[in-house]
Amino acid sequence: MTIQSSPEPRWRTILRLLRWDKPAGRLILMIPALWAVFLAAKGLPPWPLVGVIILGSLATSAAGCVANDLWDRDIDPQVERTQARPLAARSLSIQTGIVVGIVSLACAAGLAFYLTPLSFWLAVAAVPVIVLYPAAKRVFPVPQLVLAIAWGFAVLISWTAVTGSLTLGTGLLWGAVVLWTLGFDTVYAMSDREDDARIGVKSSALFFGSFAPHAVGLFFLGTAACLAALGVVLPLHSSFWVSWAIALLLWGHQTRLLFNPDLPRVCYGEIFGQNVAIGFILLAGMITGVRWG
Repeated sequence: MTIQSSPEPRWRTILRLLRWDKPAGRLILMIPALWAVFLAAKGLPPWPLVGVIILGSLATSAAGCVANDLWDRDIDPQVERTQARPLAARSLSIQTGIVVGIVSLACAAGLAFYLTPLSFWLAVAAVPVIVLYPAAKRVFPVPQLVLAIAWGFAVLISWTAVTGSLTLGTGLLWGAVVLWTLGFDTVYAMSDREDDARIGVKSSALFFGSFAPHAVGLFFLGTAACLAALGVVLPLHSSFWVSWAIALLLWGHQTRLLFNPDLPRVCYGEIFGQNVAIGFILLAGMITGVRWG
């Protein structure tokens, strides 16, 4: 393979491979893990554990990005949004990508040894889902569901890292994260619909077709329902309900925008990014709600 010369330093190209130049995608994986660790610890988790969760989410996200780009190195050049990715643009070799992916997984594995036995084995179970997710878009009509399940492991791992067990609250938070991920990643996929249809890649945006905005709205509504049930079960203080109401209003606004057939492509990415802010609003409500409840 011929590697094209790149004007940027190699370390910066590797950072782009890890997507660390685009923090929204990293933060949106970290948020469910933080939701779980603060709720399970009633707002006061051990700070070393919080550090492990943050670093672990960064390492896991990095490994997932590398795996995705290795799988899609011949597809990404055909998609407008992804054609500049390092492996797609041949700025890095496949061998370099594999090494970076292994190092990322090794870092995540090292951090996992800090966790409880149940958390550790949940982290192990998450690896094949993360690594094989990119293949799902070739055979499974709703590959975003596979991604959502991978995202859900962040809840299971973080919650059991505090309590060593799974509860009804864990299940409700897991359901919220799976539905939330289906919602925001379907929005993300809507920007690539034309390219994906031309290439033959599957996505939830294509699967739902003209009903994609309806599906996103239902996913966000389901997320809100699961979070509401969680607020009752734990139970959570009124500050959580304020954050919940803000999130519900913002999700409703985002869904309304999706019904515009002339919505510019850039808006789909903006809606994705707005969900990071929504996630942190909910996190603030959860922390104060569980501590003062």
